[in-house]
Amino acid sequence: MNDRNLDRASKLDTTSISDALDRLGIAGQCLNIKPLDHTFRLTGRAFTILYGPAGKPAGTVGDYIDDVEPGSVVVLDNGGRENATVWGDILTWVAHKRGIAGTVIDGACRDTHLCRELKYPIYSRSYSMRTGKDRVQVDATNVVVNIGDARVAPGDLLRGDADGVLVIPREHEDAVLAAAEEIDAIEQQIRALIDQGKTLVEARRQLGYHQLQSRRS
Repeated sequence: MNDRNLDRASKLDTTSISDALDRLGIAGQCLNIKPLDHTFRLTGRAFTILYGPAGKPAGTVGDYIDDVEPGSVVVLDNGGRENATVWGDILTWVAHKRGIAGTVIDGACRDTHLCRELKYPIYSRSYSMRTGKDRVQVDATNVVVNIGDARVAPGDLLRGDADGVLVIPREHEDAVLAAAEEIDAIEQQIRALIDQGKTLVEARRQLGYHQLQSRRS
């Protein structure tokens, strides 16, 4: 399927998209979720998993990976837990082979060496060696989840780069991307004006830089 908005998002930095989200009053920044390598870039639509504490008998941490479409982003809501990992080297290996776009975790992963070796993008709250087996279990698949205080629904668009990761809700995609493209273009114009001899103050004032992210009535 041709997904034009994925292509649009992939050309934008998270900073421009973040300012666009602020302008529109949308809390899409996944706070404190960081890339395991600063070279990672991620763009794709969410396949979501919700975790909860393990029951008795304990459920599994999930064999969902074969159901994830190539190009999707695996989004794991482990409630911010850092004492039980929900992603490791086998999942990284399979996801990479299947052409999955990356993984975003509100919680911890492990086996971090392999994602760097394969250049498979992982964004997480932390990492550890401690398994989530018998500690957490999959409660639901493809439901609305929370990642770093941002709401992520199945099919929402995610974009990640060196500064972090954010979500663009599907129902607001066109408005957010249009605003982000405008913001990015203005920042490029500011650089051009400076190259022409303008001061930073003059260039920013001329193009309304300090109001780019402000809420519009």
